[in-house]
Amino acid sequence: MMVFSSSATVYGQPEKIPCVEDFELKAMNPYGRTKLFLEEIARDIHAAEPEWRIVLLRYFNPVGAHESSRIGEDPKGIPNNLMPYIQQVAVGRLPELNVYGHDYPTEDGSAVRDYIHVMDLADGHIAALRKLFADPKIGCTAYNLGTGRGTSVLEMVAAFEKASGKKIPIKLCPRRAGDATAVCASTERAEKELGWKAKYGVDEMCRDQWNWANNTIHGATRRSFECILSPCVFLIYHV
Repeated sequence: MMVFSSSATVYGQPEKIPCVEDFELKAMNPYGRTKLFLEEIARDIHAAEPEWRIVLLRYFNPVGAHESSRIGEDPKGIPNNLMPYIQQVAVGRLPELNVYGHDYPTEDGSAVRDYIHVMDLADGHIAALRKLFADPKIGCTAYNLGTGRGTSVLEMVAAFEKASGKKIPIKLCPRRAGDATAVCASTERAEKELGWKAKYGVDEMCRDQWNWANNTIHGATRRSFECILSPCVFLIYHV
């Protein structure tokens, strides 16, 4: 049995949205092509040894953090993904957010993606494992994990500003090679066969991402400073 973490980037620039699992796969960038090659390997494994049960989970854009604010992403440098990039600007590590592409044929000119909360993603893995154990005839099957709703880059920035109370300075930049205009998921197969559906919206994604950043990243900095000042505290916090 295997659950493979694939990606919506295997679809490339789809001719229409939402993306259905049976669409032609035409990845546009190195990351997407790598995921596509690995999907092909998984399909070859099943073709050679049909007793293998394999689920390919095509993640759309995972964001957010655990609701406890104890588990989240703390990237270094300039992140490649939007939400960690916004987070770095919000906590003061970066001066502004580069928005790549402001002339797309979308409502506000910025690219549109289907963002999914990491907790929904975790639930999707549990549903996939249950399916593998319950269905000996599953073969090698792909499932989209997304919300089915598209959100533009500028809409996500506005939602994060609302959640954090922080103004996110932006710089409009040219498009990046390999970036699609709009991608969002059809979740019908996952809902029907896995019994899974995303529960969180963009507001909750931004809320949990900000709570993680504010309470953990900022909080760790404050606690580290307190450790230096207090001779009674022997616990070292890594920043």
